[in-house]
Amino acid sequence: QVQLIESGGGLVQTGASLRLSCVASGCTASDYAMGWFRQAPGKEREFVAAISRSGGNTYYADSVKGRFTVSRDNAKNTVYLQMNSLKPEDTAVYYCAAKGPPYYSELYYYTNSWRYDYWGQGTQVTVSS
Repeated sequence: QVQLIESGGGLVQTGASLRLSCVASGCTASDYAMGWFRQAPGKEREFVAAISRSGGNTYYADSVKGRFTVSRDNAKNTVYLQMNSLKPEDTAVYYCAAKGPPYYSELYYYTNSWRYDYWGQGTQVTVSS
């Protein structure tokens, strides 16, 4: 059974950085494209970033482009989300998700949460002003 466990969240001030990790177990990480989503109180879950199985391709939401970087280490079955220049509007629970076959040639398709097969439990990120 595939399990995803996020970590690295916390309370930081505006402008700070955090690195989230998502460790996958019960699977071979390279078999899955991975995505990061977030959900703020009272809002719908929204796409943040996606990364291809090899890590060679990435895709970002406009709201985080240039500030966040998604990466992966398949040898460690781990995906990362480096978040820099954090803003109060980045406050949310952050989730990682895994998408197995069939795969999509364009990462744009991974912006839709319903396409994913497995989800982590989330990690809270709070950015104070």
